[in-house]
Amino acid sequence: MEISVVVPFYNEEESLPELIAWVGRVCTSMSVDFEVVVVDDGSTDDSWQVVQGLKSEYAFLKGLRFRRNYGKSAALNKGFELASGEVVVTMDADLQDSPDEIPELYRMIHQEQFDLVSGWKKKRHDPLNKTLPSKLFNRTARIISGIRLHDFNCGLKAYKGEVVKNIEVYGEMHRYIPVLAKRAGFDKITEKVVHHRERKYGVTKFGMERFMKGFLDLLSVMFISKFGNRPMHLFGALGTLMFLIGFGLAIWLGAHKLYAVAHGVVVPLVTTNPFFYIGLVCMILGTQLFVTGFLAELVSRNRPDRNEYAVSEKL
Repeated sequence: MEISVVVPFYNEEESLPELIAWVGRVCTSMSVDFEVVVVDDGSTDDSWQVVQGLKSEYAFLKGLRFRRNYGKSAALNKGFELASGEVVVTMDADLQDSPDEIPELYRMIHQEQFDLVSGWKKKRHDPLNKTLPSKLFNRTARIISGIRLHDFNCGLKAYKGEVVKNIEVYGEMHRYIPVLAKRAGFDKITEKVVHHRERKYGVTKFGMERFMKGFLDLLSVMFISKFGNRPMHLFGALGTLMFLIGFGLAIWLGAHKLYAVAHGVVVPLVTTNPFFYIGLVCMILGTQLFVTGFLAELVSRNRPDRNEYAVSEKL
């Protein structure tokens, strides 16, 4: 199988027939073996019935249906499990992603040997209350992750098949698949300007809360990427630094008090000095951070996948 097109969806009964037919036309014109994998994320409308009807018409169509809504990440993860193509293309089902982009995405993966090509909706047909927060979010993601992409959240992406088989998409991590891929050792990542179409049917399924969730997920994935296998390096270092600051303040206060007593100088009690409490709090926090790192290290060392690594070639 040369191409797998993975389409997660939720309540898209109106757009599915047009999308599947469009993808079929494009991939057929490329003269390649292809499949379309659809994942119904617990739709409450007749989306699944539409898919069942389309299955009798299109032999390349396959998919599954969740019993309830789990989210886009879960749908993509199951879609990746079902996909068997050498190149995997993902797109949303709302017709805002154009299937006409598939041939160029396939070429960039197949011929230019990129691991991942992410779509960039340079010109968006969305209101300002979506575009402005999105620009801020993407800028923050670029700075923190170090991956130079303009649109992390674009649903239109292409991957080498081995990429999607070596990553696990969970929670709300669908926004950070490039980060997960880089963590797994696939660092040939680029982007392509893609056409963003206006929504034709229905309404968006995402609200403003996605930006707060996205920022928190970014912090999570970056922590896991850098310190997931060695949490003591973070918590231990911070704990040691905090403890040394507090201990240094305690030594300074004690030495100052002893010097004053030795020279007959009357000074206030040490406990009346605010630095005493700052030092005490620093030592307590330092100890807690160090213990947290120690416990996290014990948990990490007992993970069943602690010695699993992504292997690119084997002789």
